[in-house]
Amino acid sequence: MPLHRTTLTTTLRRVAAVFSAVTLSAGLLAGCGSGSSDDADGAPAAAGGTFPVTVEHAFGSTRVEKAPARVVSVGYTDDQAILALGTTPVGMVDQYPNPPGTTPDINTQWPWVKDKWGSARPQVVMNNGDSGPNFEKIAALRPDLIIAVYSEIDKAAYDKLSELAPTVARTKGEKEPFSAPWQDNAVHIAKALGKEGEGTKLVAGIQAKLDAARKAHPEFANQTAVALSWYKNSVAPFSTTDVRGRLVTGIGFKGTTEIDKIAGGKFFTTLSPERIDLVDVDRIFVIADAADQAALKKFDLFTNLTAVKNGKVSWLLDSEGPAVGAAVSQATLLSLPYAIDEMVKSVG
Repeated sequence: MPLHRTTLTTTLRRVAAVFSAVTLSAGLLAGCGSGSSDDADGAPAAAGGTFPVTVEHAFGSTRVEKAPARVVSVGYTDDQAILALGTTPVGMVDQYPNPPGTTPDINTQWPWVKDKWGSARPQVVMNNGDSGPNFEKIAALRPDLIIAVYSEIDKAAYDKLSELAPTVARTKGEKEPFSAPWQDNAVHIAKALGKEGEGTKLVAGIQAKLDAARKAHPEFANQTAVALSWYKNSVAPFSTTDVRGRLVTGIGFKGTTEIDKIAGGKFFTTLSPERIDLVDVDRIFVIADAADQAALKKFDLFTNLTAVKNGKVSWLLDSEGPAVGAAVSQATLLSLPYAIDEMVKSVG
């Protein structure tokens, strides 16, 4: 997920993102493992579950014989689902780069994950913008399960990972990487951990929170909304199938499917000046850190939109401050409760 699956702009500014890796390839973003692989040497206790389980996925099926103790997350946000289900990954993808010279890694310090990670310092097995995972690092971690669900790995990479440990790839029905509903991803990961029932309950709890938001704000149903970022000096809206787009509609707004047509199956697109009308909607959610927000506020084509003139813009800082944008972009079992509350609050 090159750009920063969790957020276009942060990746772009801080990492040399590989824009083509995922046919654009965005959203989230040196090492998550501020320590070496030695930090993860002591295998955490296996977190229970019902085994064996067989998980069907995009590249076939994988049988997990017993509760895994050393789980490596190769999906951009899979680590958070794994944490939510009681297992601490020994390896993960570095979604957002740390500010220079700071520790511990920002990816273990989000308000919604900090307590779950505790003192654990997972090894980084891929940085946002890399063309693929580091197989040598993964092998050194001696995994007994690899989760690559919110990921764009291809069959060749899957085969290599499967030589190291049982590997569960994205859901079977997912046509394009990053297009599966967050609910499906969460239950898919839960099944691999032998906790499908627990995952289903956690999803139901978040769904109830979304339902409550819609019930409390029936006015949202009559408004069209879009989530967007700022990329390469262009307005970059997310599709309705992206996690950000799904959260916009999840709290009750209508999405704009015209963006989906231009995106061509990908999770976002950039708009040419003549198509800026596609984000001339009732409510705009901007996910970007301060520098990119400032640039967008100087972009006349954007500031002249009716929603902007009417103050109908929710400015959500990405990795800075309360990091609401990161919570929205990650859309995990851990980040969603926070993201839902803050998105609704931002509408005022």
